[in-house]
Formats: sequence, C-alpha cells, structure tokens
Amino acid sequence: MNKQVVLAERPDGLPKSSTWTFQETEIPEPKDGDVLIKQHYISLDPAMRGWMRDVKSYIPPVGIGDVMRAGTVGEIVKANNHPKFKVGDFLSGWGGVQQYTVTNGKGYFKIDPNKAPLPKFLSIIGMPGMTAYFGILKVAELKEGDIVIVSGAAGAVGSLVGQIAKLKGCRVVGIAGGKDKCYYLVNDLGFDAAIDYKNENIYSGLKKHCPDGIDVFFDNVGGDILDAALSKLRMHARIVICGAISQYNATSRPKGPSNYLSLLVNRGTMKGMVVFDYANQYPEAIEAYSKWLQEGKIKSKEAIYEGIENFHDTFLRLFSGEKLGKLILKVS
Repeated sequence: MNKQVVLAERPDGLPKSSTWTFQETEIPEPKDGDVLIKQHYISLDPAMRGWMRDVKSYIPPVGIGDVMRAGTVGEIVKANNHPKFKVGDFLSGWGGVQQYTVTNGKGYFKIDPNKAPLPKFLSIIGMPGMTAYFGILKVAELKEGDIVIVSGAAGAVGSLVGQIAKLKGCRVVGIAGGKDKCYYLVNDLGFDAAIDYKNENIYSGLKKHCPDGIDVFFDNVGGDILDAALSKLRMHARIVICGAISQYNATSRPKGPSNYLSLLVNRGTMKGMVVFDYANQYPEAIEAYSKWLQEGKIKSKEAIYEGIENFHDTFLRLFSGEKLGKLILKVS
C-alpha cells in the first residue's frame, strides 16, 4: 500500500492534526511513458504553509483532497517505456508527502547518489541551496566588503546565505533564536557575529554588531525583525524578501514594516524573490556548491526525522524552531 498525507482543510493559524488526512491507497502502476518512484526523503519547507492558502500566489494552492505538495528524492522501481529514465535511477522532483508516486518525468531531475548523500539533494543541492545562491548573489547583488545581515540564519537557506557572503569577502551577522543556534553560526559556520532574538534586543544587537549600518538584509522572517533591519540601512542598501515565517500562521493581516521610509532616505531597494525564476541557471549553482563542498569551504546540516505518520509533528518544527538546518522527513 501507498501511505499518503492529503490536505483535508485550509488551516487558520498554525496547522492542526485535522489539517491533513493520513490514508493508504494501492501503489499506482505506471502507464506507458511513466515511471514509479519509491520515495526516500521528503523536504519540509516553510513555503508549504503558503501553498495551503487558497489565494493568488506564484504557484497554485494545494487542492483539498490532494496529496500535500513537497519536494522529494527517490528511486525508480518500475518504468514503462520512459524515453529518459530507467529502473534504478534516482530522481529529485515534486513527489509530495507519500511513499510512492507515478510521473511522466516532467519537473524531475536525475541525481547521482554517489556524489552526495540523498538528503543533500533536498538541502544544499536542492531548493534551499538554489534559493540562497541566487538570492544573495543575483537578487542582493552582493559586493565584496558588504555588511550583511541574515534572519533565520540557522535555517536551511539562511545558513548558506551567510556562508556564501563570507566566501565573497563580506562581514556577516546572523539572527537566530537561542544560544545554541547562535553558537553554531559563529563557531561552526564562520559568521562574524550572531544576534539571539529570543534573549537579546534586536535594535541593540544591530547597533552593537553593525554600528555603521548594513548594506544587505536577507530576510526569511519578516515582522519586527524586518522593521529593525530597516532602521539600520546604509546608502543604497538592498533587502531581499525571501520569506516571512513569523507571519505565515497569523490569523490577522500580516504585520508590515513601519520603518519603510528608510528605503527612501537611503535610496534602498526591497525586492522579493522566488527561486523557480532561476531554474534554468541551477547548474551554475550546483557547480559552485560542488566545488565549495570539495574544498571544505561550505557546510550544510540536515535535521532528519522518520515516518510519514509523523508528518504533522515534524512539520511544526519549522515554526517552533526545534530543528537546526534543513528539515527532512525520511520515508519509512
């Protein structure tokens, strides 16, 4: 049987266990030109919360009764005259939260498990890695010597953003929740400093570590932290809006920045990004990461939890902060 997690209702606030239904169905048979994939790992990302909303966005919402959308890696166990893939190939794609999926291969990419452990294809060589690479280098237009602030810095995207900025000769300060995460940023990843927003005043932390202001703010959090960063902009500063996890489960209108006039005074820019816009450039990022990994210049951490049955509790770790690095569900 094929274990699946299906969207049952559109959540108001933090998703409850009733948001999804756990079900078992027959393992599907691949039709002519299809392949059957046995999934090994499922990516859990903050963006999934947005995909449950029935609102206009960069991607259609997950339908009620549909398998929950998610990035996956898995192995082809059956192939029916597929022109490109064969049994034994490992693929990365959008298989959703289920054990098996059938696809014609559109949107799937062949990966080599001999080059990296499979979870890495959902973290540094997956969507978070692509987001970090293009977000900091292309959208932020990073320059050597920039003073860079990263919110959600201990997460899958933020941790890579900071490391890339350091490789490019910048001063990097991360914002994270808790002493352990801040220790990780400075002592393991090489950030210049870290601000613990749970135990430290953000404004005081920014004044201490960035007395001359900031050139780039890479935001994964939004809310009060975005507002604080706006107050410290230097001339021609760039803000990248990658995410706003502090607002995703809000039951009222999202909180907008009150310090936005700093953009006018400092001739700054604030730009949103969606990683899918850079899909045709992914090979550039993969080549760069491969080189950095071989040279030991960059690290990624994966927080892996097991069992589709545990999807709800594991998913909520995205919002509780009870994880470090990329959150992944191992299929069992």
